Amino acid sequence: MPAQAYAGKECVCQLRRGICDQSCVEGMLETPFYIACLKLEGRRCLVVGGGDIGLEKVEGLLACNGEVTLVAPEAIEPLRSLAQEGSIRWERHSYEPADLEGAFMAIAATDETEVNIRVYKDAEKRAMLVNVVDVPPLCNFILPAIIRTGPLAIAISTAGASPALAKRIRNQIAEEYGEPYARLAIILNEARGWAKGTLPTYQDRKRFFESIVNGEPDPVELLRRGEEDAVRDLIDAARQSAVA
Repeated sequence: MPAQAYAGKECVCQLRRGICDQSCVEGMLETPFYIACLKLEGRRCLVVGGGDIGLEKVEGLLACNGEVTLVAPEAIEPLRSLAQEGSIRWERHSYEPADLEGAFMAIAATDETEVNIRVYKDAEKRAMLVNVVDVPPLCNFILPAIIRTGPLAIAISTAGASPALAKRIRNQIAEEYGEPYARLAIILNEARGWAKGTLPTYQDRKRFFESIVNGEPDPVELLRRGEEDAVRDLIDAARQSAVA
C-alpha cells in the first residue's frame, strides 16, 4: 500500500524530493473540493494493482455498476475469482499508457512509486479522473467515506487529512441516518412525477416536498414505527394543500 506523504519518509509523489518535505501537500486543507456523485454504469474504470487495496477499489466500483478492468501481472485470489466469473476484466501485465484508452477513470493501488506517478501523469494528459491511493498530490479527485442505504448515500471527507477520522464520522452518522431515511427517499421519489406534472414552478415543488419532510408528524419517526401508510397520508394531504 502506498504511504501517505509525510516529512522524513521516502518521497512517493511526482516531485521526487528523495526524502519527503511535505511541499506537495502544502495548502491541501484549503483546497475546495467539488463534491459530485458519478454515474459509473456503462463506463470503463481502470484499477492498477492486484493487492488488497486494489480489491477494495474494485469492489467499490462494482457496487456502482462500473465496468472494471484490472491491470496487474499478479492478483490476489478474490480478484482472480472476480475475473474468472466475468465480473471484471483482468489484463495480466504491468501498467502501460495504452491501458487508459477508453477509460473514464483510473485508480492506482500499487506499492511502486514510479508506476503510480506514471498513471497519474498519463491520466492527467488525457484529462481523466485519476486517484493514487493514499497519495493526495497524485489525485485530481479523492474518495470520501461513504454510507449507503438503498438510494441514500452520505459522503464524509476530511480533504485527505485523515481517512480514519472520516470513517469514524461515517460510522456515527450511519447510526443516525439509516433505513427510515432511505425508505422516505423512495416514497418521496414516487411523488416526484406528480409534483413535476402538477406544480408549475421550482419554488412550488420545493414547498411541497419541504412541507412533508419537515412537517408534523415527523415522517421519519412514523417510518421508524413502521407506519408507512401514515406517511403516504401525509403526502396525500400535502398534495391537496398544494393545489388548493
